[in-house]
Amino acid sequence: MAQRITAAYFQQNNAVFAARDLLGKTLMRRFEDGSEVRATITETEAYYGSDDLASHASKGRTARTEIMFGPGGYVYMYLIYGRYWLLNIVTGTEGTPEAVLIRGLSTVSGPGRVGNLLKLDRSFYGENLAVSERLWIEDSKLEGRVTTGPRVGIDYAGEEWRLKAWRFMLEGK
Repeated sequence: MAQRITAAYFQQNNAVFAARDLLGKTLMRRFEDGSEVRATITETEAYYGSDDLASHASKGRTARTEIMFGPGGYVYMYLIYGRYWLLNIVTGTEGTPEAVLIRGLSTVSGPGRVGNLLKLDRSFYGENLAVSERLWIEDSKLEGRVTTGPRVGIDYAGEEWRLKAWRFMLEGK
C-alpha cells in the first residue's frame, strides 16, 4: 500500500521544490459514498512568498490567504470565475506564505477541471492532508520527464514574476 505524504514533507520543503517533487505522486479523493478518484499529479505551479506578485499572499494577510501563512500540509482553496474551485497545497514553515497549485492530473488537464473532477468546494479550505479521510497525496515513483515553463494567467504580476519557470509538467505519463 502506498504511503501517505506526511505534514513534515510539506513543512520541510518550499513551494518551488514541492511543485516539482509532487509530479508523479498520487492524489486521492474519497467521496461520501465511498467511491474514490486516484490520479497522478501531472502539472503544478509554485507560488512563493509575499514578494511573489503572482501570489495572493502578495496583498498581505487576509481572511482569504490566512491558511497560506500557516505550516505546510493544508489546503488553500479559492474560487475563480464564480464556478471553479482551485486546489492549492500550502508548503513551508509558518509565517512564510507559499503554496503549490495543482494544475493537472493524469485524468484531466486544467486547475478548474481538477476541482470539478474532485468535486471540491469551500469546505476543503484548511483541510489537513496528513489526516483527511477525503483528500490526500500518496508517494509514488516518478515515471516520465519533468519540464518547466512560465506560470499561466498571471500577466498582472509583471514580467519578472510572469517569466519565472515555476510551472512544472510531467511528460510521458
